[in-house]
Amino acid sequence: MAPYESDGSTTAAEAEERRAARRRKATRYVVPVAVMGVAAATIGLVPALADAGDPDLPDLTAQQLLEKMAASDTERFSGTVRISTDLGLPDLGGLESGLLSGGPGSPSASGPDGGGDGGSAADPSAKLTELATGSHTLRVAADGPDRQKVSLLQDAAEYSLIHDGKDVWGYDSASNEVYHSTVAADAGRRHEKVPATPKDLTEEALKAVDGTTSVTVEGTAQVAGRDAYRLVVKPRQEGSTVGRITVSVDAETGTPLKFTLTPASGGAAVVDAGFTNVSFAKPDASTFDFTPPKGAKVTEADEAAAEAPAGGQRAEEELAGGLGGDLAGAKIIGEGWNAIAAFDTGAEGGLPTGDADGDLGGFLGSLGDQVKGDFGTGTVFSTRLVNALITDDGKVYAGAVTKDALVKAANAAK
Repeated sequence: MAPYESDGSTTAAEAEERRAARRRKATRYVVPVAVMGVAAATIGLVPALADAGDPDLPDLTAQQLLEKMAASDTERFSGTVRISTDLGLPDLGGLESGLLSGGPGSPSASGPDGGGDGGSAADPSAKLTELATGSHTLRVAADGPDRQKVSLLQDAAEYSLIHDGKDVWGYDSASNEVYHSTVAADAGRRHEKVPATPKDLTEEALKAVDGTTSVTVEGTAQVAGRDAYRLVVKPRQEGSTVGRITVSVDAETGTPLKFTLTPASGGAAVVDAGFTNVSFAKPDASTFDFTPPKGAKVTEADEAAAEAPAGGQRAEEELAGGLGGDLAGAKIIGEGWNAIAAFDTGAEGGLPTGDADGDLGGFLGSLGDQVKGDFGTGTVFSTRLVNALITDDGKVYAGAVTKDALVKAANAAK
């Protein structure tokens, strides 16, 4: 395969103008500059060749398809997304749900009366963590950068997150609770940027694309009744738990219609998210209208923040201090898909042990694999994608890498 070479016809000024134009589109694709100019070692030039039964589309190279995605100006759409997540988490008898939502005492945890510690069952920061496990159906809609809606469909209930101008509403029909915030006061909240569509997930994945990555176009497909190219992203390095990422890109609009992440270990996808139906017409304005139902409990974001330190936030801070350490000060070991975050919890002894901690230490230890090395001893906790090594002297090494890669990093850092 011949390496990709620039023909020199594009000046730096012209390239910058194109990038500036892309940034002006709020929902356009954020493709790293390094991706657009990388050589053949990173971007393959294998054209899309249709298999029998797949749509017959004009040949495109990976470079051309990435450029098509970057130039996509899809700002309006609506449809249904099916998302399945299988991280291979251990069965904790329901405990994992509490941990994902902040645990007992968190702002979103329900108390005896179902209302929690003054928090709201409609708080998106907790509600949308349900997408981290199992299979879910979402209804999604967008009308430019200021109006979006995501609805999580449940048994005889529905949870909706609506962004309409400066207002953000979360509504849980099961509890008849409402959570309200404004973009200005709540813009930094992660829950407003939860990846809920194939485009969101693809955007995050492409941030990892660099010289350690292979990007090719491998055939075509039909998704939600639309013709698409299949973009395949694979780590070139040994030691990553990521096998491949396959993105089905709409041939007409350049919008990702389906995202699938398959682990290096094989088996079912870790994440599989795709439209089952989609329209790129402007959604009806009433889609984004919301008025709290009569009798609903409404929690304002500033009220929840004021009440949290007395319960959930303090508990979360204590948990982060005890096990998480200073994440902001994490050291990155390695590069590309093999990058490992290393930090020191400042706690000797690693996992809780001894009678003072009851059975917690033994329980946590049973969920991991005991390992030894030049660094000493520790426990590796594994999922099908992300693994973490906690050493007995309180250091943590985590990344989308194998157990052996974590041990090697810990040995090298000794």
